[in-house]
Amino acid sequence: MTSKSLKFKPYARLLTMLGDQLIRNEQVALSELIKNAYDADASWVTVTFENFDEEFKPGPRAKIVVEDDGVGMTADVIENHWVNPATPLKLLAKNNDKRKTARGRIIQGEKGIGRFALLKLGRDVRIVTRPENSADENVLDLKLSQYDVDFLDDQRAMFLDELELQLETISPATTIIEKDIDLGGVDRRRRPQGTRIEISPPVGKWTRAKVEKVYEDLGRLQSIFSDPKPDAVGSPPGADDDFSVFVYRDDVYEPLGVSSRDRLDVLLKDHTVFKIEGSFDAARGVFDFQLNGQQKTLPISGPDINGLTVFRDYLKRRGLTPDNASRLTTECGPFGFSFYVFDFSADAKGKLLLDKEDKELIKKHRIYLYRDGIRVYPYGDPDDDWLLIDVRRGTVRASEFLSNDQVVGFVNISQAENPNLRDKTSREGLVDTGQAVDDLRSLLQALLAWVRKSPYGQYRQKAKTSSDVDVFKSGKVQTLMDEAVSAATDEKTPPKVRETLLEANKQYKAERRYLVQRAENTEHLAGVGLSVEAASHDLMLAMHRVMGAIDKLLNLVNSGRSIDREALQAELVSMRGLLSFVQSQMGDMQLLFRSTKQRRKDIRVVDLVEKVSKIFASFLERNRIEVSVETMGSPLVAKTTDAVLLQLLLNLFDNATYWLQGAPEPRKIEILLDGDQGTMTFADNGPGFRDEDVPYVFEPFYSGKGEDGRGLGLYIARQLLERHEYSIEIAAADQRILKGANLLVTFVKEQA
Repeated sequence: MTSKSLKFKPYARLLTMLGDQLIRNEQVALSELIKNAYDADASWVTVTFENFDEEFKPGPRAKIVVEDDGVGMTADVIENHWVNPATPLKLLAKNNDKRKTARGRIIQGEKGIGRFALLKLGRDVRIVTRPENSADENVLDLKLSQYDVDFLDDQRAMFLDELELQLETISPATTIIEKDIDLGGVDRRRRPQGTRIEISPPVGKWTRAKVEKVYEDLGRLQSIFSDPKPDAVGSPPGADDDFSVFVYRDDVYEPLGVSSRDRLDVLLKDHTVFKIEGSFDAARGVFDFQLNGQQKTLPISGPDINGLTVFRDYLKRRGLTPDNASRLTTECGPFGFSFYVFDFSADAKGKLLLDKEDKELIKKHRIYLYRDGIRVYPYGDPDDDWLLIDVRRGTVRASEFLSNDQVVGFVNISQAENPNLRDKTSREGLVDTGQAVDDLRSLLQALLAWVRKSPYGQYRQKAKTSSDVDVFKSGKVQTLMDEAVSAATDEKTPPKVRETLLEANKQYKAERRYLVQRAENTEHLAGVGLSVEAASHDLMLAMHRVMGAIDKLLNLVNSGRSIDREALQAELVSMRGLLSFVQSQMGDMQLLFRSTKQRRKDIRVVDLVEKVSKIFASFLERNRIEVSVETMGSPLVAKTTDAVLLQLLLNLFDNATYWLQGAPEPRKIEILLDGDQGTMTFADNGPGFRDEDVPYVFEPFYSGKGEDGRGLGLYIARQLLERHEYSIEIAAADQRILKGANLLVTFVKEQA
């Protein structure tokens, strides 16, 4: 047996893979070169299109020149690092706690292949670089156009070390010298240091529109979000105002995209519904942020986040349930964020109403991701859906999130705090392996889903539903119709107009009666559905046991063996008991059916409380929730129907049990029946109503339960009670009996 040592020897076509094929487009390629200038502590970078016409069509001697005033490279750095793919120079510096440059910038590169992005722009490269505090400059020539595009030499694949690079030192420097130069139309003194990269001939098809897109992209390399406060919560750290990118065509400065940035600043400052700034504390599992200046704290194990479908889907992927969400540990690390939420609806009011041009400008921006103040591409592009918002809106539920168009903002991470969030080699997003990226994405999805469900839901509810309800309750339309009919009786009114108005009034009343009846029927059916949902677990369990007992008896009969009389009797007694339970539960639910609803009578409220307690008994036992009922004075009696009281109590129990599931023990529901005052106080010791929810708890389709809530329970309860001239309100401070949610139901008619 023989053996020998082998070494990797890469083929020259590796350069094509590292440059042209790995990098998606010219924007990403240029951004890599500019990141290198940023790491070199440059204060400016110019991108010059030499020998291009006004539409940026390249001429026969066209080339792209990227120049900066950074620290430059010594001959040793070029020879021992630049020409070595995947050099660990920057990575070693980070590992040795030298993450920052002399100017305090966080070093961006670490893979050692970003320089090969220039091969996306052209095949011949000339680099002139002058180190700081040096009189000499180094010139490196890489001429790849002399080789076959696949680096084949007479059908033989060339190896990487066969490619020749020429390094020359010029003393004294002749290209990078101290002199006055134009930067964006302003004369500045050029420092005698930096790097100039000439790439020719340009590859690809260049146009003015493409150059504008490149510039727009380069303008987003650092944060586009201005904030006068240097330490603003959630603002990207490390964003350096003393670093600018300028585009030239020959000697002509091209001021691209300046006005739109100013307009975006105005929109973000003055025309947003919400401005949300804060951070996620990974150690505590808590979102801390300000919403329009008001401080908010949302633990991910709490009901605000834990009740959202998108977060529960995430927990399921992590092998957890909502009950043990507090055990969740994340790998992404802490992060900051700022979100600006707009209202794109046509009925937005005042400064929130946006015109077409403003909407189009906002749509050019999404949610960006910055690492130490430098953008992670392509997150934030208008066609990029890195948070999968559009995917979930299209496949799960459109109302789960605000549209991507409506939210502009950024998320900030850092190399120090988020080591598991790393760029792909292609510079196209984060390496999506392990758990870290899913953690980051899912946490942001949950926060944005909460924004849509809670504050934005309240905003739209207040803007739309309240006014509609007021119009309905006030009978304003009917009043206007009556006035029109009355005016039509004038002799001057043409008979045809009078007849039309009278017929319209008649038809409107008929239509209103029909729609009100439909609404009442829907509310009744909602009560039936809730009772079935609450009782279904116990009913299914009982029926399963009955079926098991029947199967057991059938097997015994089919076996041909004799049947023991006492065993048979025991099985039948058990089956009868189970069916009796089903009958009782169905009987209670049958009280909600339409045929029993119209018979009003005096009902002892305590009897209905006991019925609903039985429906929820199994759930209450499983979740260790204690229910106590206290009576005061004479028995509390309501003149109504069983259905109304059942539906009221079903909704009250349903809400209380939901919020008590995640509350610490002991978990309590207390019901105080005061016959002398004609009131029922229904209370629990859960988290209670949040201040911001109080104005909306009785509004239709508003729920604080996340995706679990339908937003109809308390609304329907109030509607039913009002038809009987009763009321339900949040209990005042002196009427509360437990620390959580306290509701006061009054069974005394107003005229009494």
